Amino acid sequence: MYARTVFLRLRPDTGARFAQIIEDEILPLLRTQSGFENEITLVAPEGRDVVAISIWDQKESADFYGRTAYSQVLQHLTNVVERTPDVRGYDVANATFQKVPAVE
Repeated sequence: MYARTVFLRLRPDTGARFAQIIEDEILPLLRTQSGFENEITLVAPEGRDVVAISIWDQKESADFYGRTAYSQVLQHLTNVVERTPDVRGYDVANATFQKVPAVE
């Protein structure tokens, strides 16, 4: 397994809009990507700093997504993000979550 993290900072008062974009635009896009397994989005208590963690079957799947569909994600976030997100990748050493079928 491989994890792709995206660190970003939201513009003031855009938290609700950001959450809606994740739900309506980004999650459906991720679910169509080969090798995508899970997503968790963490928002700091003040509502501006965000860490999005996507889980992939392997590094190659995450890298392919990064070269292709990720540009669409950035377009969706243009109006709510302050600066270019910082993207990093990690090998998953341990995980306790289970695969849960997507609700359609």
